[in-house]
Amino acid sequence: MNIDAIENGYVIDHIPAGKGMKVYEILNLGSLSCQVAIITNAKSKKDTAKDIIKINELIDLNLDVIAYIAPNATVNVIKDSKRVEKRTLSLPSEIKGVIKCRNPRCICNNEDIEHIFRLVDDKGTYRCLYCETKAK
Repeated sequence: MNIDAIENGYVIDHIPAGKGMKVYEILNLGSLSCQVAIITNAKSKKDTAKDIIKINELIDLNLDVIAYIAPNATVNVIKDSKRVEKRTLSLPSEIKGVIKCRNPRCICNNEDIEHIFRLVDDKGTYRCLYCETKAK
């Protein structure tokens, strides 16, 4: 397998195996006109396998979404074919428009209101801002 080097863009590394497509879909990377490579089940020194996403363009990335799906992921910023920055992620205190509330009576499911979830503990538990329903 041959995947070209990134000139200017990002390498999202250490995504848990099987979660790469979810990151791809939620970030809407399919709508980009640049090259995007998804590598699944790559060998990993930390885990048995990992997913990697390479984006060959400097775009506006929602790091909070990546951190929610893959809290141990890293984002490498590439400029002129060299890594200029390595960002480690941490769980965001608030997530907007990514998780949908499971409570059918919640106001966000019955009105035109953005779904907002807040981190409530250090275990990664998120609850709806409006009704306190726990996210999956």
